[in-house]
Amino acid sequence: MTTLTALWANEAVQVTAWAALKLALILGIMLGAVSYLIYAERKICGHIQARTGPNRVGPFGLLQPIADVGKLLLKEEFIPESANKVVFHIAPMLAVFPAIVTFSVIPMGPPPMFVVTDVNVGLLVFLAMSSLGVYAITLGGWASNNKYALLGGLRSSAQMISYELAMGLSTIPVILRAGSLSLNHIVDSQAGTYLIPGTHVPLPGWGIFHWYLVLPFAIFVITSFAETNRAPFDLPEAEGELVAGFHTEYSSMKWALFFLGEYMNMIVICSITVTLFLGGWHGPGPEILGIVWYLAKLGALLFFFIWVRWTFPRLRYDQLMAFGWKVLLPASIVNVLIAAVWIYWRANA
Repeated sequence: MTTLTALWANEAVQVTAWAALKLALILGIMLGAVSYLIYAERKICGHIQARTGPNRVGPFGLLQPIADVGKLLLKEEFIPESANKVVFHIAPMLAVFPAIVTFSVIPMGPPPMFVVTDVNVGLLVFLAMSSLGVYAITLGGWASNNKYALLGGLRSSAQMISYELAMGLSTIPVILRAGSLSLNHIVDSQAGTYLIPGTHVPLPGWGIFHWYLVLPFAIFVITSFAETNRAPFDLPEAEGELVAGFHTEYSSMKWALFFLGEYMNMIVICSITVTLFLGGWHGPGPEILGIVWYLAKLGALLFFFIWVRWTFPRLRYDQLMAFGWKVLLPASIVNVLIAAVWIYWRANA
């Protein structure tokens, strides 16, 4: 007991234990949130298409996610005889891992309670982990030894590389304004109010209310759809062309892990959008309401993601690539130059 007491007295041990506890809570909460995000998507798309959506299992269909998980756990799993067995098993896990790691650096409320870890390069962690997501889809398609799955994986590689460039460049004006790569510092830089240049009209200090961050916000949101393979950028799984794309040969819980990763990435990328452009957890009222403001903004963005999926048609592949290279990339480069000149001029005016 004395040894345990002495060990607990070590500050590093306390910090590590507290971070591990918060990570365990995040993992549990995210798994539940993903289940009911899928339920929300099915209900919202049902209303958009003038149908009811899940309404049989439990009141208002609220137990449908539990029934779906039970079905997938009991479902028989098929593995193609000619598949690369090792990579075939690893690929679905790679779809989930980056999202969990990224979520650990996102400030969800006032520190230290709602911050798992304060990394001084938190934005780089997000960009690095989002880049790893392509491996799950590409390797899953290649390991299946199916031409349609392989084409879906190759499409995903090209799509993510093309849109990651514009996404990364769209974050540079945010970094220039905050003067830091730490997500906590970026959130803190959006506290208070902001006066419209040349007027006395106050606005929240959120990034979206600074004119040179409006275009980066739009580019970041558009590229987020491509990074998460959401419609109208869901070309890697275009069922009209590629059967089901990269996950054609997957079934049971391995199939579910791909979609668990997709919805986790959707939550993560909406959280990053809130952090970079929408003030993070800052909002009217006392600090204790920070987690409420964060969840409200996150919920609004998730609804927007769902609404877009069931409203706009899928792009053709040539349109997808042309839009990324010929429109988003040049626009993000020009905006970086304009933002840099403006911030330098304001700092030295």
